[in-house]
Amino acid sequence: MTEPPSRSPENAAAKIQQKRPELRVRPTAPILPPSNIQGSALMVVISIMAFLACLTLGGVSMVRSTAASWESQISREITIQIKPDDNLDMEKALTQARDLALTFVGTKGGQIVDEAATARLLEPWLGPGLDLKDLPVPRLVIITIDESNPPDFDSMRALLKDSIPQASLDDHRTWVDRLVSMAHTTVMIGTGILLLVFTAMVLTVVFATRGALSGNRHVVEVLHFVGAESSFVATEFQKHFLKISLKGSAIGSALAAFFFATAGFWQSRTLATPETDQATALFGTFSVGVLGYAGIFATMIVIALLTTFTARLTVMRTIYEIDTLRSDPTRTDGIGS
Repeated sequence: MTEPPSRSPENAAAKIQQKRPELRVRPTAPILPPSNIQGSALMVVISIMAFLACLTLGGVSMVRSTAASWESQISREITIQIKPDDNLDMEKALTQARDLALTFVGTKGGQIVDEAATARLLEPWLGPGLDLKDLPVPRLVIITIDESNPPDFDSMRALLKDSIPQASLDDHRTWVDRLVSMAHTTVMIGTGILLLVFTAMVLTVVFATRGALSGNRHVVEVLHFVGAESSFVATEFQKHFLKISLKGSAIGSALAAFFFATAGFWQSRTLATPETDQATALFGTFSVGVLGYAGIFATMIVIALLTTFTARLTVMRTIYEIDTLRSDPTRTDGIGS
């Protein structure tokens, strides 16, 4: 009788491995659902707040640049005003005033505003075809000065008053001070609005996080019961709110950037209209520039990070409350249910 062939251990192990089904790891699902009503509502709120924050930032940047332009233009020039008089030769007085001003160190040039230019300045109020000889309209001399080395205005004013009693010097320092004060006030108001927007956003995120934890409190408790660390649970919630905040802040920031780009394009296409000219003179150009768009992007990142950090702190605080109640069920002072 023939003996059956012996099986080697290698062949037996290979057959067992072929019969054994392949093990597949089930993909893990996030603790919180990717999208729900609370997450959508929070994303809309963050979008609105990001839009308001970027709009405020761009507006403050526009006002600051406009005020700086006004201050630069005014500080480069001074004005000599000569009132008409029966015994005064106006043309001679204008030339004399210009020559006296140019004798001071710190002056670069002088220009006499002729009758035609003066009539154009008064045309919006007195109408076209104005004859200056029939009206006691003062005449102007514009002196360009060196901003880094301005002349002695008090001495110039005294010399002009002695030589031409009808002349007066306006160095625009009062207007410059008012413009600087206005710019500082606008920046403070804009900063206050930004702080209010960020505060409201933080409170919204806190309540939204607590609401999400209330709906998923049993999940957190089960994870604690099976040994999950608090940092793991907090990281999961942090990732969830980071995605929501990034989407919301990106939408709001993009809308703000689109608003400034559209306003700047519209302004560039309608520069010849009186409405656009008045808006440009008051607010400046609606273009925020590269720094403005960089500030909008930075605001988006700050809002996303602030939302994520707030969510993490809220989750850690809630987990601490759960641990405190589990260790001492009778303690309810200062611990949320």
